Amino acid sequence: MTNSITAYRKHRKFFATDALTQFINASENLVVLTGAGCSAHSGIPTYRDSRGHWQRSDPIYHQEFISKPSSRQRYWARSVIGWPNVANAVPNAAHYALAAIENVGKIGLLVTQNIDSLHQRAGHKNVVDLHGRLDRVVCLGCGAASSRHALQERLLIANPQLPKSGDFAPDGDADIQIDVTTIDVPSCTECEGILKPDVVFFGDNVKPKIVQSIYQSLSNSDGLLVVGSSLKVYSGFRFCKKAAELGKPIVCVNPGVTRGDSLYKLKVKADCVKVFSNLIEPLELK
Repeated sequence: MTNSITAYRKHRKFFATDALTQFINASENLVVLTGAGCSAHSGIPTYRDSRGHWQRSDPIYHQEFISKPSSRQRYWARSVIGWPNVANAVPNAAHYALAAIENVGKIGLLVTQNIDSLHQRAGHKNVVDLHGRLDRVVCLGCGAASSRHALQERLLIANPQLPKSGDFAPDGDADIQIDVTTIDVPSCTECEGILKPDVVFFGDNVKPKIVQSIYQSLSNSDGLLVVGSSLKVYSGFRFCKKAAELGKPIVCVNPGVTRGDSLYKLKVKADCVKVFSNLIEPLELK
């Protein structure tokens, strides 16, 4: 009996992967929801450990960024160091596999909680950036959009005192030691308004029309595939709840505990890059 249990534990991830392959092969219109675990192998840190516990310093909140100049100074000082890690990141096997699965018509929509645009860089076409994109900047005054690359140059020129490196953190952040009151934050070149990354900060909300559009896609789908997300944040978890309400099968690939564990038809408890690295060949991508 003990040997049988040991063998099962050793091989159950392979059994689950086979079931995942069958699930994808049998589908023609999946909605995929991805999280930070999907980009971890691209060198972008995650907020939580495998048990879903927070392991980083407190993130910046929307109202804090809007109302406090010192918070904006702190954010941009850290972002100057952390942004290149996101800008230079390259897609990994999970990104490329999902793009390949979309390419043969099995994925109708991919919703990502990540702000790194790695799915698009891997060739994925129909992507909803649920929390925005870090490579874009918007003016809170006139609404003008601009490039994060261009702002990086302005920040570096205005702040030669910034350190050259720091410990990378999630979402283009970095841990650095500096007096943030010395930071000169550039303003909008059109109206001198406040510049903000085009992302949804903690404490802000995803636009209702985006949520409703995803709900409609779920309603028309064959099921929901969750990849690399603990679903601790409600903005992502709500789509699991909606899929369950609609009676859609939900499958998850994630190595640790997630908020949706009780809702899944199948959970592959493994690193998503390792799973998808071995998944393409068994799939019927023809």
